[in-house]
Amino acid sequence: MSSSLLLKNIYTLQTSFDKEALHGADLLIIDNKVGRIDPAGKISSKGVDRVIDCSKHVVLPGLVNTHHHFYQTLTRNHPAVQNAKLFDWLTFLYDVWKYLDEEGIYYSSLLAMAELMRTGCTLTTDHHYVYPHHVQGDPMAIQFEAAETLGMRFSPTRGSMSLSKKDGGLPPDTVVQTEEQILRHSEDSIRRFHDSSADAMRKVALAPCSPFSVTKELMKETAALARKYGARLHTHLCETADENDFCLQMYGMRPVELMQECDLIGEDVYYAHGIYFNDEELKIIADTGSHIAHCPSSNMRLGSGICRVAEMLPMGINIGIAVDGSASNDSSDMLAEVRQALLLQRVRYGSDALTAKEAFTMGTINGAKMLNFTNVGKLEEGWAADAAIWDLSTAAYAGAQSDPVAALLFCGDSHYTDYTIINGKVVVDRGTLVGFDEALLAEKANAISKRMLDRAARKEAL
Repeated sequence: MSSSLLLKNIYTLQTSFDKEALHGADLLIIDNKVGRIDPAGKISSKGVDRVIDCSKHVVLPGLVNTHHHFYQTLTRNHPAVQNAKLFDWLTFLYDVWKYLDEEGIYYSSLLAMAELMRTGCTLTTDHHYVYPHHVQGDPMAIQFEAAETLGMRFSPTRGSMSLSKKDGGLPPDTVVQTEEQILRHSEDSIRRFHDSSADAMRKVALAPCSPFSVTKELMKETAALARKYGARLHTHLCETADENDFCLQMYGMRPVELMQECDLIGEDVYYAHGIYFNDEELKIIADTGSHIAHCPSSNMRLGSGICRVAEMLPMGINIGIAVDGSASNDSSDMLAEVRQALLLQRVRYGSDALTAKEAFTMGTINGAKMLNFTNVGKLEEGWAADAAIWDLSTAAYAGAQSDPVAALLFCGDSHYTDYTIINGKVVVDRGTLVGFDEALLAEKANAISKRMLDRAARKEAL
């Protein structure tokens, strides 16, 4: 049976960021698609299942998060690594993450997605690459269960690490896998969960963790496997100067050349960070159509550097926005991340380096393109009904009504939506998460976090 939802008398509707905003329009959702838009606001509410008065609201396409590590929500803000650089940060936290279990995977996934939804995100990926040997369940299945509970459109990556400390890597032996295990489970995950349709609720990508945590052979075989099934590929790349030094020492080449040798480059590949590309490498990224997931908060938090976004965009490089792991951000506030992307470019390139519309484009349609959702990222007739809706009538936005959309980035004291809609369903309703009790979620996450930290402090044997 068909369902319908009418967004009535919208104060400001931005259907996409290459068009002018509409004022006073109506938007009718039928089932999981945008059914009709009337700029004059004349759509009748007769027979509509639900009507939401949007006369004080800005309605945007839902935001898209292109890189995350959900499990890290359990180890945020740890005093020992609040001021650490990436490699030191990783070395310390691996000895906590090795205690992650099935319950931790489930509740950290709920927590990260809840934060994302409440701040306007309607499509997210996750890069889960820690596979503790004591975990009996399937982490990807657990994550999809959490996504279904909340109603999130979800495209996780099957991450992988095969090099532990004994092999010259950073993680302990107990969280890495053999290449045979990785490839077998990667193929199984694609077969079980990957949906290639343009507005699927589930997709799967394959993601060797980084050049310093897997072998060249695994990267090559992973690339071939993903392409066999038409799945995306992902990895961390050029996040720090240390990574460049590591690749030169271990492989005798810089990271981009390594990606070329491993065939881990191209229109079906997206890299997290991309800070330390040189000019020649930027041209390679542009020529190959590879994508970049920009993580401004994490890059500032760890002191990693500033991605050259303002130089990349004119080259035609597709750049999305990402909150990154919640132990290096340390939140999953998606609207805040779009704001950070806007501001950080201005630190390096000046006050006109990135506009609000450009930042929102990166945070919507660019991200959807990166994750291969070709019918997501706009609010146009026939497109997926994913929308983020903010109330602009509060004191925090007073005096900012000359540009209501940009006001979301330049102003405000809360990034929480009034409503978030995914696949035609209201998943945040009047500011409240629909799919799970938030107080219970916080209680469970805190308990799991404490248990992991206590075990790590005791150096408990596994």
